[in-house]
Amino acid sequence: MPYNKDEQQAFQAAQQGTKEAVNIASSIVANDPDYASQLKHLRKEVGEAYEQIQNALENATETQYDQLQKYEQDLRKIMQDVDGQDSFS
Repeated sequence: MPYNKDEQQAFQAAQQGTKEAVNIASSIVANDPDYASQLKHLRKEVGEAYEQIQNALENATETQYDQLQKYEQDLRKIMQDVDGQDSFS
């Protein structure tokens, strides 16, 4: 039973980390004077979310695995969008 609980907690941590990164990404404004600080915070959150996803993937069920792969894609897209904006700033 503890194994399943740990598995679920790891998945929930990855889920929450991804949600937090998405929320931060949606609130960043390129013209904001705090843009660089916001971007640094976003990169930190994305890095943490990636770590949480990698941890959760180790023991994920098939359904969780598919969702974790989607979270990774979402994070990759966020960083591609940010990096694309950054090059035009």
